[in-house]
Amino acid sequence: MNLRGVGVSPGIGHGPSYVLTVSVPEPPEGATYTGEAEQEKERVMVALTQVAGELEARGNQAGGKAEEILKAQALMAEDPGVVVKVRSLIDRGLAAPRAVFEAFSKYRDVLAGSGGYLGERAADLGDIRDRVIALLNGQAMPGLPAAPAEPYVLVARDLAPADTALLSRDDVVAFVTEEGGLTSHTAIMARAMGVPAVVACPGATAIPAGVQVMVDGTSGEVRVQPAESDVADAVGAATARKAALASWTGPGGTADGHPVPLLANIGGPVELDAAVAAGAEGVGLYRTEFLFLDRAEAPSAEEQRRAYQAAVEAFPGGKVVVRTLDGGADKPLPFLPMPAEPNPALGERGLRRSMKAPEVMDTQLAALAAVSGDGLQVMAPMVATAEEATWFARECGDKGLTDIGVMIEIPSAALRAADLLAMVDFVSIGTNDLSQYAFAADRQLGALSALHDPWQPGLLDLVAMTADAAARVGKPCGVCGEVAADPALACVLTGLGVSSLSMAPSALAAVRAGLAAHTLEQCRAAAHAAREQPSAADARAAARVHLPGLDRLGL
Repeated sequence: MNLRGVGVSPGIGHGPSYVLTVSVPEPPEGATYTGEAEQEKERVMVALTQVAGELEARGNQAGGKAEEILKAQALMAEDPGVVVKVRSLIDRGLAAPRAVFEAFSKYRDVLAGSGGYLGERAADLGDIRDRVIALLNGQAMPGLPAAPAEPYVLVARDLAPADTALLSRDDVVAFVTEEGGLTSHTAIMARAMGVPAVVACPGATAIPAGVQVMVDGTSGEVRVQPAESDVADAVGAATARKAALASWTGPGGTADGHPVPLLANIGGPVELDAAVAAGAEGVGLYRTEFLFLDRAEAPSAEEQRRAYQAAVEAFPGGKVVVRTLDGGADKPLPFLPMPAEPNPALGERGLRRSMKAPEVMDTQLAALAAVSGDGLQVMAPMVATAEEATWFARECGDKGLTDIGVMIEIPSAALRAADLLAMVDFVSIGTNDLSQYAFAADRQLGALSALHDPWQPGLLDLVAMTADAAARVGKPCGVCGEVAADPALACVLTGLGVSSLSMAPSALAAVRAGLAAHTLEQCRAAAHAAREQPSAADARAAARVHLPGLDRLGL
């Protein structure tokens, strides 16, 4: 039995399956209570406070990324809007468990319909709902084995932060979920733990408990009851691949000496150590929105300065590219509420939002200007026109910042890249959003995943157009989208004229090896061949013909 989903954390994991099922029943529709409304409301408030406290305590114990996620979930448990809705339903006669179910389910559905980062927080809200209802009804929440006999593959419909906060690689060798995406909690935690993971895998919870499962977090394949020889072959190949990649060290570049700086994408100071350990030459994308999310007020200039200063100090002599706040759409900011929009991905997000809230931008730019040391670069997200690029460059210049860029995430920006480059010092291509807008396909919608294949020739054309414009004026053009993490695509991007590549730290070794195994001319030939093809599959196959070193490295 073989299943397939989306690989979100690379590697091979194998072991017996542990299928996590949540069995908190829905309270009966129309259920009422006896006694006073105020007593019923008090029961709810006690339960909400207890659940929030338990989540925060688990976060404190877990630390790291899990702590951030669980503390945000604890805030969701006591969200004033949800509490008001619960109390209102009790006033209308509903029993506490049913009131909690209806209030939380309503907000969960709203989140799920939003898509993106916000949509993938819907599972967190559903988990809070079930925990509160279980507490009100005196039920126990199903949990994970306290002392497993051996490491296992954790299988679930979806995983909430509280389920996995205290897990370690000693317990879990892989994750498989039926739901989720690249930014779901499971994906975030798996990458932080270094555990292979596959999400969006239909039929996963039908895997029998206790059977052997092998998970390929790179290809997305999940094999149930694989032959021992297949497991041995996969593990052997993964081990050999890791050893081969370890032999490629030093700065990124092609076999004939063409330099291609390899940088890291990070979301905050806690991710710097991993980037340094992986051999990153700097930071190509500092996602500053992670400093702002799930907060009642924006971080102060001093708090921001410390976060940015840490990155500059981690890479002396390297560059650190900081993206200004990319809020809105699937990254809501509680301190910066926005009106409802029919399609938030096409609304006031990124730079558009900053232009409407200049005080937040002013504080962030002031914090960046206060950072000491060389190598700091600042860029704006979601820039569509030369006018917007001019506005951002002027705002940065007024604060004393001198190395200014913009992201190319909208087709209009790629089409008129020369106009934007006349206003700024560099550009960086965000292929995730560029693909979404170029193909009119929501990047979180699994049914449209084929349109998000990064080998789509149309996307490669937009990258080439941008790189050509940058080359004509002698300015850098980097790529910081996830496509840079594919060794074959890294070679193609280099052949298209991209000057630097930024990716998750875990991908750096493979990309470094893939580039070093080929000359610049081979990369250019691969890029040309890919753009000549009519489909993504044909482009991938045509490019690899010119990149024979990838097969030798097992990439």
